[in-house]
Amino acid sequence: MRRALRLTLLTLALPVLYLAASVILPLIPGASSDLSGPQVHSIGLLQGPIHTDILFPLTPETRARFAFAEAAGVPLNHPEAAWLVFGWGSAAFYTTAGTYADITASAVLTAATGDDAVVRLDALGPLPPLPNLRFLQLSDAQFQALLTETAAAIASETKLDHPGFTGSDAFFPGRGHFHLLRTCNVWLGETLRAAGIPFGLWTPANWSVTLSLNRHLSGQTG
Repeated sequence: MRRALRLTLLTLALPVLYLAASVILPLIPGASSDLSGPQVHSIGLLQGPIHTDILFPLTPETRARFAFAEAAGVPLNHPEAAWLVFGWGSAAFYTTAGTYADITASAVLTAATGDDAVVRLDALGPLPPLPNLRFLQLSDAQFQALLTETAAAIASETKLDHPGFTGSDAFFPGRGHFHLLRTCNVWLGETLRAAGIPFGLWTPANWSVTLSLNRHLSGQTG
């Protein structure tokens, strides 16, 4: 009886501990290299309810780095294209979640317990002011490191057989493994820190990303 009670209490405590960690750990700075310098590049972070995309300006350099996406149908060279959208996530969850009505319990369970990663690329035109869009100003060293880190997250430049969500996007096999302790937002934090951008120690949820941005990058976001 006591063993069953302890197991029940532990089962109830785990979600509470996870939630507490998702609030506390984003406020603690994670280790990152010092790649500071003159801030000469701008990137965007576009936050949805549960996921954050990185937006790269479509310069000749970024077009060249992700040129394979153009061949896969992502219109990087369209005259009105201004931003490259980069997202990393669970294959089962990410590729089925065109809208939240599309999400299945099976996809959620697969994502939580462990799933292959995919990368989604898209192109956007000029961006209007959005409440869920923040811009970061980066040094050239940070920007180059971020390009390298995100490009390395793509396991293959061969497009996955998936129609996409917007008619201009494409999915590609991603490196790494998605699970409850390494969500898309955790990957985002790891990637930013690896590029010398200050960020929280662990950011599993969307609110964790917001907390980390407000704590560590409040002077240059908006």
